[in-house]
Amino acid sequence: MHRMPRTSEGESVEKYIIRGGKPLYGSVDISGAKNAAVAIIPAALMVDGVCRLENIPQISDADMLLTILEHLGARVKMINKNTMEIDCTHVRYTDAPYDLMRKIRASYYLIGAMLGRFGAAKTTMPGGCNFGVRPIDQHIKGMTALGAEVEVAGGFVYAETQDGRLHGSRIYLDKVSVGATMNIIIAASMAKGRTIIENAAREPHIVDLANFLNSMGADVRGAGTDTVKINGVDSLHGGTYTIIPDQIEAGTYMAAAAAAGGEVRIGNVIPRHLESITAKLREMGVTVIEGEDSIIVRRSGPIRRINVKTMPYPGFPTDMQPQIVSALCLANGTSVITEGVFDNRYKYVNELRKMGAQIQVDGRTAVIEGIEKYSGAPVAACDLRAGAAMVIAGLCAEGETQVEDVHYIERGYENFVGKLRGLGADIVYVSDPDEPEQTLKNVNIG
Repeated sequence: MHRMPRTSEGESVEKYIIRGGKPLYGSVDISGAKNAAVAIIPAALMVDGVCRLENIPQISDADMLLTILEHLGARVKMINKNTMEIDCTHVRYTDAPYDLMRKIRASYYLIGAMLGRFGAAKTTMPGGCNFGVRPIDQHIKGMTALGAEVEVAGGFVYAETQDGRLHGSRIYLDKVSVGATMNIIIAASMAKGRTIIENAAREPHIVDLANFLNSMGADVRGAGTDTVKINGVDSLHGGTYTIIPDQIEAGTYMAAAAAAGGEVRIGNVIPRHLESITAKLREMGVTVIEGEDSIIVRRSGPIRRINVKTMPYPGFPTDMQPQIVSALCLANGTSVITEGVFDNRYKYVNELRKMGAQIQVDGRTAVIEGIEKYSGAPVAACDLRAGAAMVIAGLCAEGETQVEDVHYIERGYENFVGKLRGLGADIVYVSDPDEPEQTLKNVNIG
């Protein structure tokens, strides 16, 4: 079965070369939500029958999870580039491949799915982006409350139930955790009895996961509020489900249009999911026009300074913080960013400084003095969203910007280079310089 090419962590020769200074014009369509797909694909493990997933983003995280399911005995059939049929009828309990699991944060969703299906799980500690620690204490608390014994040792997470099945329970999350909320929902959907999650996260992808599970026969209620109730069922059946559009991908193109100027129509979106981003862009002097399933972003005047605090949904998303910082570096005046979710999300600031940005960081606060323009420079993506921020800065910069370590970006953006080229950006993907015929990656414009 052929899916997208996989990017390995060691291939630092892969980079984007951007010649900046061009405003963006045209239309771009948003792919399926990464944060929904990386939970829904593991959840398919619990479905007894054929599960048809539509609008799966073509990103390396999704690809790796599908490969892991295959390793566990699932049949994965590609219908088209964004539609897969997954048949987990004959899956077996076995170790998932370590080299794949260690690369992705979402490996922890396999804990909930394997516990739900087999009553036991063994996964690696989550990998993926390297900003701060990714504590899984709330995940462990949830699985323990459902009756599993959990042990973390030697980079692995081991979990096991006494009688081969989880049991419903009332769980209060000490802090709002998207990952823990989703993992507990997955596990509890086939637990015996009722589970109530209090202080649950409310993000759109949590609602999407619940809708997916319900369409397969689960009974999950209250997703999108801070109290989620799950009545466990004995089995889940096959069906078809379409993943929602990606809120953060849409926000990234909104920030890119705001920073570079021009006019971009962003299609296949749910405008309600973008309200916190829309509000901040309007504050910055950017025109945002909402349609039914599209949004137009237009900027011709100066960017105004603003203050932003990232918060759990419906607040401004932490996953949009680097991209909005990239735009605010070009604002008139001083902007203040407060990171309200993660401890260590400013590693990328040093990279933006190489391009002339004036940013001071103190703990969770960043103070940005606006500059007239960026200067092109060699920079590196230190995580997925920081990588997108480097690209946005490169689009606005005078001269040439080279972004290295783009495997981080490819983890979460489908056809990023192709979509930006479709908006008039001068950006190419370069692989090993010793192989000129490999230089330009196949990009689908449109």
